[in-house]
Amino acid sequence: MQGDFRLGDWLVQPGLCRLVKDGRTVQVRAKVMDLLAYLAERPGEVIPKGKLLDDVWGSQAISESALTRTVTELRQALGDDAEQPRLLETIPKRGYRLIGAVEPAHQAGDAAAPEPPQRVSTRRGTALAAGAVAVLLLLAVGAWAWRGSRANVSLVTLAVLPFDSLGTDPESEYLADGLTEETTASLGMIDPARLSVKGRTSTMRYKRTTKTLAEIGRELAADYLVESTVQMEGERLRVTSKLILVLDQSQVWSQSYDRERTSILGLQRDLSVAIADQVGRRLSPERLSALTRRQTQNGAAYVLYLKGEGLTWRATPATNARAIHYYERAIELDRTYALAWSGLALTYVASTMNADAEPSVVGPLARDAAARAVQAGPDLAEAQTVSGQVAFLVDWDWTRAEEALRQAVALDPHNALAHRLLGHLLSQMGRDAEAAAGMQRAIDLEPLEPIHRALAAQVAFQARDYSRAVEHAQHALDIAPEFWIGFTQLGQAYQEMGKTDLALKALSNADQLSGGRNSKALSSKGYSLAKAGRANEAREVLRALETLGGKQYVPPYAMALVHAGLGEGDAVFAALGRAYEARDVHLVFLTVDPKWDPYRADPRFQALLQRCRFKWLGEQGR
Repeated sequence: MQGDFRLGDWLVQPGLCRLVKDGRTVQVRAKVMDLLAYLAERPGEVIPKGKLLDDVWGSQAISESALTRTVTELRQALGDDAEQPRLLETIPKRGYRLIGAVEPAHQAGDAAAPEPPQRVSTRRGTALAAGAVAVLLLLAVGAWAWRGSRANVSLVTLAVLPFDSLGTDPESEYLADGLTEETTASLGMIDPARLSVKGRTSTMRYKRTTKTLAEIGRELAADYLVESTVQMEGERLRVTSKLILVLDQSQVWSQSYDRERTSILGLQRDLSVAIADQVGRRLSPERLSALTRRQTQNGAAYVLYLKGEGLTWRATPATNARAIHYYERAIELDRTYALAWSGLALTYVASTMNADAEPSVVGPLARDAAARAVQAGPDLAEAQTVSGQVAFLVDWDWTRAEEALRQAVALDPHNALAHRLLGHLLSQMGRDAEAAAGMQRAIDLEPLEPIHRALAAQVAFQARDYSRAVEHAQHALDIAPEFWIGFTQLGQAYQEMGKTDLALKALSNADQLSGGRNSKALSSKGYSLAKAGRANEAREVLRALETLGGKQYVPPYAMALVHAGLGEGDAVFAALGRAYEARDVHLVFLTVDPKWDPYRADPRFQALLQRCRFKWLGEQGR
């Protein structure tokens, strides 16, 4: 259905993914709203499940369970009862129909539509920094959303779309990705209580998308979108940014900046004060100081940092190496650049998980970079986040890891990575409820980031809630149908549920989509083959891992996992011993992962956990 409409007592706003009733607002996922809008166009009509899947999900390859989950979410949002429905009825073995009254919005008694925003122009085009762009955008938003003395207005949600590089130079593209990240971060620091900024990982999926602004805004549940282009011509750079109101796709504000590439640092402090004036409040001295200290004052170092940041999130061995190169060059120009140290540490430690980098080599480098990041910027959320990540995965000091990650969350409540890492850590410590809450917070902040869903599946899996693990994994695959980690999570949950055929199918997909060279996908497949009684095929996986080990570092944990599936205890502990010597980051999974339950009572297993200094649940498990 086009535009807002009423369903019973609810005001439905598809463009904002919102349901409003008696002054209460309920935010829903974009796919939930798509389903509701589709049904509202056909009130009273029984829509078969197959047709709903075809028309609402289109070409996405998903199972019927995704439809069932979406219907359940919709009912929960509407407060409807499947047994005694008032709005949405299930027709057994057929489909669904909307039985509530559907009417156009803005009938008598409906709230008037908001006034259109005032266009804002600015003459302050003398700077080109992500912070400057962010603050000027907020001037446009603030002029409308917080006029006069309206101190209690609703939260405004904004999403920064990927900056579009107009040139063919890869350097320009890296810079564009870095500007996307920094503009998002700067906007998020301005006024978190009144401005919610969607995470960069949720918006990057729209890079070079063919979707319309209306579709993007609906999927992100955003009030505003920021569109920007970057063009490099020699040493000069032009950035053009536009602020779009999602409700009618009107352009609220636009500004172009032409600067030397190494002179893009802006007037962040002054412009942040201007934003504070627009929202009717004064920035505290602490926030002013934090904004000032966030970035280097060396323009060349800033450009190098942006390039490194644009590469870090691509998470391949090649892009990791290039990101490290840019961060190191930025640090050479400014030894106190906390963000560059943070990015360097993050790239090192993440490479042990996403690229099978050798922990004994990159671990000390990550530890040193994280320490320098905290020393240079102790009140920087990014520095505390990576400090916690290193303590968790590299140093195995989980008390210090929890302290650092909680400090990161306190410094920046919108830091989805910090919430996710904290949830993962708490899960390994057996604190299931806290872990699930941390993962859900990461998902709420970045609902379209598949890795959040995939690791939420791991947390549910370790809590022995296998059905929930399947749901999270399928959500990840709904977002990214070729996401190999999602298939890995799906496969291991099916394995524990006794659904061997489904497990092997999912894990074969994971192995294929990861390129057949990732130890996690390969060893998970080998474990499942072994548990299915297909020992010869499991041993083929062991040989493949050995062959791969002749070309690159292969975590010994991978070999141990396949031996565990085969029930070969001596070989398991021999491999785990090698993993300990290598400081294999995957050993963190030993504490609560169900695949290791058969070995928990073995004194060798208990001794290994004590050597690693892991907090765990003890011999009785769960």
